Amino acid sequence: MVREYGSVKPTEHVVGNDGEHPSTENSALLGTGSGDIMVLKEGRATILSSVCNLANTILGSGMLTFPLAMASAGIIPGIITCAFSGFVGGFGLYLLMQCARRTPHRRSSFFAVAQLTFPQAAIFFDAAIAIKCFGVSIGYLIIIKSLMPNVVASLYHDLTSPSTNPPQWALSGPMWLVFFMIILVPLASLRRLDSLRHTSYIALFSAAYLVIIVIRCYFKPLEGTVPRGDIHLVHFTPTFVTTWPVQVFAFTCAQNIFPVFNELKTNSNQRVNIVIGTSIGGAILIYEIIAVFGYLTFGSNVGANIIAMYPSTSVFIAVGQLAIVVLIMFSYPLQVQPCRNCLDKIFHSKQVYKPVGTLDEEEVVEDDEFGGDMSVMKHALLTAAIVVCGFAIAYNVDDLQMVLSFVGSTGSTTISFILPGLFFWKLTKDDPTVSRVLNRGAIALVAYGCCVFVFCLGFNIYQVIYPSQDGIGH
Repeated sequence: MVREYGSVKPTEHVVGNDGEHPSTENSALLGTGSGDIMVLKEGRATILSSVCNLANTILGSGMLTFPLAMASAGIIPGIITCAFSGFVGGFGLYLLMQCARRTPHRRSSFFAVAQLTFPQAAIFFDAAIAIKCFGVSIGYLIIIKSLMPNVVASLYHDLTSPSTNPPQWALSGPMWLVFFMIILVPLASLRRLDSLRHTSYIALFSAAYLVIIVIRCYFKPLEGTVPRGDIHLVHFTPTFVTTWPVQVFAFTCAQNIFPVFNELKTNSNQRVNIVIGTSIGGAILIYEIIAVFGYLTFGSNVGANIIAMYPSTSVFIAVGQLAIVVLIMFSYPLQVQPCRNCLDKIFHSKQVYKPVGTLDEEEVVEDDEFGGDMSVMKHALLTAAIVVCGFAIAYNVDDLQMVLSFVGSTGSTTISFILPGLFFWKLTKDDPTVSRVLNRGAIALVAYGCCVFVFCLGFNIYQVIYPSQDGIGH
C-alpha cells in the first residue's frame, strides 16, 4: 500500500530538497517502515509561525539567570559571551539545515541524517535526544509546580490585602500541576509543530513582559527594591564557572529545527536562514536586555532569579511571575513532540524509498495530515507514555536539578554542537562544491562541543563531590 501526502501526479511540480527547484518523477519518497510508500506534499507553516516556535523552544527559565551571568564577568564579557553562544548555536542550526537538504524530501530528522552518515548509531542518537527532551519536559513541570503557589500568594495579597491569605488548596503545587496538565495534554498530542504557533505567540508575549519589567524597574525602581551593588565593565568572579553553561545551553533548539524545515512553506535556503537568524537574533536581544538592565538595577547584589529580585508588592510584578509560568507551560509541548518523534524512529526505523514515476496509479491514496506517517494508535500510546511518566515524576519529585544538569551537559551539547558538525563534515567532506572554510567550521564546532561536554560534565561531577550551597541550575 502506498500513502500520498497531497495529490502528486507525474506531471505536477513539487518543491525539491533544495526548496527552490521543482522536480517531478525524481522526487524522493520515504516509507513508513511497514512497507508503505508515501508521496509528500508541501509544508504549510509560515516564516512567522516557524520563528515563533523556534524562539519559544529557545527561550526558557534560563533567561532569568542572565543578569547573574553578567555580574559574574562584567558588562563587556557578559555581552560578548551571550552573543558568542547565540552565534555558535545558530551555526549549528545552519549546518543541520544543510544536512536536512540531503535527506528525503521533507522527511528530515536526526535519524534520517544519521542513516546517511552513521547508520549503526542512528538509534542511539535518537535515544539520547529523546532522553534529553523528556528530562527537560519534566523540569518544566517541576518549575510550574514550584512557582504557582508563590504566584497565587502574590496575586492574592495584591488584589485583596497583605493580611489575608489564599485558601490552602490554592497553595498546593501538585494541585496546580494537575490543573495545568489538563491544558497541556491536548497541546502535547498535536502532531505538527506548526499547530503550536498560537501558544508560541502567547509565550513570546510573556518573554516580552519580562523585558518590560526589567527596563521599567531600572528607570523607576519599585519601593523595597534591593539596594544596587557594585557595577563593573570587566570583573570575572568564581560564579562565572557556574553561569557560563547557562549561556551556552540557553540557545538549545536543535531538536525542533528539522520539523521547522519540513513544515515551512517553500523551505529555500534564504527562508530557512531567515527563520534561524530571526529566532537566534531575537533570543540574543532578549537575553542581552534582561542581562544588562537586570545587572544595572542590582549590580553585584543580583540573584540567580531576576524576577524574584523585585518586590512582589504590586500586580505588575505578580503578573510577570505568572507570565514566566505561562512561558514555561507553553514550552512543554515543544519538548514532548521531538521526544515522541525520536521514540517513533527507535521503534519503527525501517524506511523505503521509491521514485514517483515508479508508482502505479492504484497504489496512491491520500493522507491529509502532514507528518501523519505515525499511526493514530502509536501516536496516542507514545504521547500517553511521555506525559504520564513525566507527570508522575514531577508530581513526586521537587528537585531534579543535578540529574537535569547531567542530561543538559551531555544531551544539549551533543545535539547542538557535536552532531551538527559531525553530520555536516561526514556528508560534505568529499563534495567539491562545499567551501573548505565551512568544513573547517564544522570541525571547529565539533571540537568546541567536545570541550563544552568535558567541561560541563566535569563541573557537574565536581558539584556532586563538593556540593555548593548556592549552585545555579542549568
